Amino acid sequence: MKKLFVGSLAWATTDDTLKAHFEQCGTVASAKVITDRESGRSRGFGFVEFEDDAEGQSAIDKLNNSELDGRTITVNEARPREER
Repeated sequence: MKKLFVGSLAWATTDDTLKAHFEQCGTVASAKVITDRESGRSRGFGFVEFEDDAEGQSAIDKLNNSELDGRTITVNEARPREER
């Protein structure tokens, strides 16, 4: 499994549009836009998981600085969440 961090998402981007954008690089296991607990609005970033590491790397190479819903997105490997 390769988990990718996707930043600079448009407020209108949904889990489905995020998944569809990344499916051009391979089989997407999951795609999730992170939302604010209070308002339910997108926080402008999300995560995409690929079954295959090579497909995940391909997505980073191809889709970093690509356009999704009118915004230029950043794509890189997700890092483990830091303790607060």
